Amino acid sequence: MSKRLFDLAVLVLTAPLWLTALGAASLSVWLALGRPILFRQQRPGRHGRIFQLLKFRTMTDARDAQGKLFPDAQRLTPFGRWLRSTSLDELPELVNVLKGEMSLVGPRPLLVQYLPRYTPEQARRHEVPPGLTGWAQVNGRNALSWDEKFRLDVWYVDHRSVWLDLRILALTAWKVLRRDGINAAGEATMPEFMGSERPLSEAEETPTRVGHPRSCEHSPAKTEETGRGPAAGPVAKPPATG
Repeated sequence: MSKRLFDLAVLVLTAPLWLTALGAASLSVWLALGRPILFRQQRPGRHGRIFQLLKFRTMTDARDAQGKLFPDAQRLTPFGRWLRSTSLDELPELVNVLKGEMSLVGPRPLLVQYLPRYTPEQARRHEVPPGLTGWAQVNGRNALSWDEKFRLDVWYVDHRSVWLDLRILALTAWKVLRRDGINAAGEATMPEFMGSERPLSEAEETPTRVGHPRSCEHSPAKTEETGRGPAAGPVAKPPATG
């Protein structure tokens, strides 16, 4: 089965669940934050093609006297923090999946300005469609460094399969219940990626992480500027996925 057919089959089979959740979350965001309900941002997809990512809004538009937006930590509301901790803010991305701009599983879509900052190896994360969740998200998410995330993304590109996608979706559901790994240490959201400081060795380019159901998300907070998917816990050797 192709990846696209797999995505559509899962969405059709689970439509009553996610449509109900989407409607309830839309109403909640409207009551708590008003309009607009959705956060929209340009993100790079497969082969770097730009598309408009959809999420529920979790931050206010509060600005200082010069008209500059306050830091994420000051704009993130308690309701928005809860919405992120339950990963409900990601539900509108299912529309991106239906349109073929994203997949259920794949490297998370990050900011457009990151494209020229990737090493050639890191840029390989764009060989597949971006995902609602991914290998890095079930192995630590925002608790990982950028280099660690990108190594896991490239590992997924090289080992992707329907069975691996099923495993990641199952681990994601478990880890969402635990809601950890949402923030980077000392940050309300993931810090901006400015480029790798040094080239990666061959050993570093082969990740050995895999989510483990012993412990189990945009947990405390995620960002509307860096992209993220549901969180992670302990790790072990990756499965043999071919």
